[in-house]
Amino acid sequence: MSASERFDIEKVAKIFQDCLHDSDDVLLDSYLEAYEEINKFFQLMGTVFGFVSSDVRSKIDILCEYRRNESTGERFVTIKTMISYEKDEELLKDNSYVSGCRTLLRLHRGLEFIYEFLRRLSELNECDKTHACCKSAYNETLAKHHPWVVRKGAVVAMYALPTQGELLKRVCMNVTRAIEVLPEMLKHTKSVYDRVELLYSDNDLHGLP
Repeated sequence: MSASERFDIEKVAKIFQDCLHDSDDVLLDSYLEAYEEINKFFQLMGTVFGFVSSDVRSKIDILCEYRRNESTGERFVTIKTMISYEKDEELLKDNSYVSGCRTLLRLHRGLEFIYEFLRRLSELNECDKTHACCKSAYNETLAKHHPWVVRKGAVVAMYALPTQGELLKRVCMNVTRAIEVLPEMLKHTKSVYDRVELLYSDNDLHGLP
């Protein structure tokens, strides 16, 4: 497997550090670029989160298309401009419109899981099994938004997860370097997550169906 197919923790750390726009906003292009890397992690986890990977792919594609579109591109430069546009135009009430805010909310929830899982993973030893920390991270984050049948299937599949050392070898090209930069990646990921969380709270958007 080539380096470009592996999950690059250092790249995610750098992109998330750079995507914090002004003092209270997030650049959408950078957010989506970082999420392209994060989706590799979901894919490399195998069947455990295959269903998440396909959903993430569709959400990234929707938001990238809004950025490329001449009529909407400037409205989607940052998360703040996207929210303002969709609220001002009352698009969040339009059932025929695919909402960028609703789409990003799904990615935001996935980011919380990734952060929690990697944080707990970093606290394990190389020989420790990873299914317990994956299960606890999932139950506290994404599971709250999944139907029972999906939750059940995901938790069962987690028992097949390898040890911490084996998992990092599977998803990262350079495990030593990945472990070294993981704290920095977690710090910047949390900063981006917290900022998006605040934007959605301030605009009362967490309940979007």
